[in-house]
Amino acid sequence: MTVAEWLHSRASRPPAALAARLDAVLGDSLSLSSDAIPEVFLEKGEQLVAELLQTHSEARQSALDLLTADALVTYAFEAASEQPSAIEARASAAMTRIAALCDTRPV
Repeated sequence: MTVAEWLHSRASRPPAALAARLDAVLGDSLSLSSDAIPEVFLEKGEQLVAELLQTHSEARQSALDLLTADALVTYAFEAASEQPSAIEARASAAMTRIAALCDTRPV
């Protein structure tokens, strides 16, 4: 199963604009094996948040990107839940990585 197949098979489909933005952000990663989802989605979510922080994108027009980043991280953990023995370590690493984004924000 590919990333695209996994994403598009979710029972609760996101609204069209969010689904399109997820596909755009994931780009070539959509063709990867679904085994890559936890790491790829977290990485893409981090990149999106970093871009928003770097550009001071705090305005309303950034809402779709914020929702996309949230969806990516949520889906990363949904996929990761299929390996429950690794979830605690993955969550800890994810929190550390996401928190570190605050250190890169320009003043």
